[in-house]
Amino acid sequence: MADSQVKRIGVLTGGGDAPGLNSVIRAVVKTAVNKYNLEVFGFLDGFGGLIHNMVKRLDLASVSGILPRGGTILGTTNRDNPFKYPVIKDGEKVYIDMSDSIISNLKEMKIDALVVIGGDGSLSIARDFWQKGLPVVGVPKTIDNDLSATDVTFGFDTALVTATEAIDKLHTTAESHHRVMVLEVMGRYAGWIALHSGIAGGADVILIPEIPFTIENVCRAILARKVKGRKFSIVVVAEGAKPLGGQMVVQKLVEDSADPIRLGGIGNVIGSEIEKCTGMETRVTVLGHLQRGGGPTPFDRLLGTRYGAHAVKILLEGRFGEMVCLHGPNIESVPIIEAVKELRRVPPDSDIVFAARSVGISFGDQ
Repeated sequence: MADSQVKRIGVLTGGGDAPGLNSVIRAVVKTAVNKYNLEVFGFLDGFGGLIHNMVKRLDLASVSGILPRGGTILGTTNRDNPFKYPVIKDGEKVYIDMSDSIISNLKEMKIDALVVIGGDGSLSIARDFWQKGLPVVGVPKTIDNDLSATDVTFGFDTALVTATEAIDKLHTTAESHHRVMVLEVMGRYAGWIALHSGIAGGADVILIPEIPFTIENVCRAILARKVKGRKFSIVVVAEGAKPLGGQMVVQKLVEDSADPIRLGGIGNVIGSEIEKCTGMETRVTVLGHLQRGGGPTPFDRLLGTRYGAHAVKILLEGRFGEMVCLHGPNIESVPIIEAVKELRRVPPDSDIVFAARSVGISFGDQ
């Protein structure tokens, strides 16, 4: 490490925000400055900072007090893909590749390596930069917990706590009014938030993308509870859940985004169908961006700190093109190309699904 050619590093946060981003930034800066005497520069608003040269130097004062803060002091966006950047030419939108000019600018700034903190979209861009020769290290971030090659991403635990607290609160009003309460949570194409919060919050039905459901099975589970004197039910629905033979509910499409599909609305669809088939009063709550907000839990603060420190360590070891990850109790690293190869989804035959079924939770599939 003493012979490393890395003297000045850049860091950026891309994609949707997540609690714990600031803990990673803080760890990167403090490790780089205190342990290795490096200079650190933060690029603002994700990859847009690289494209538009929006950058600021980060020192120890810059990261003082940010550990418990949610969001990111650098800003972020899920647009601005440097390899497919939209510009207006002759009155029409066209897409150009900005990657060569970005690499050239980084060389002029004497930035030797880049730490990219993001989910599958941002890390796919990081992979592409690495394949063009830019020294890059990735840090896995997403509340959805859907990145493969790591046991858990930071941000997930905080989102899970928020969702579980919401279920706890819905329980009291559901029981008081004898209602069915439907809670729609985030997760995109993976059901980790719904599954974990549903079990932790004592939900009666959990609907996730990995296990297609039928509304008849959902209603059967709710009516079975009613027959037994349980006049209320809690249904947790992942935004990507879909009925057997059906499609996910798409809220809108966002042009120029790395992931243009915005899911949302399945909760209202399910709530309406439950009310029709059971005759029970049903209310729907869409938790939305509350899951992204607030300060990170102690787990996410610790995990983010470990990830940030390890990211700097492997940069100094010349292990470019890798992503730090959690395997069991240890922080390790894997090639970024392996990390973004596929989404990490809930295995329907996993022990956690078995545990949920064993305590009487319905997945609407039987």
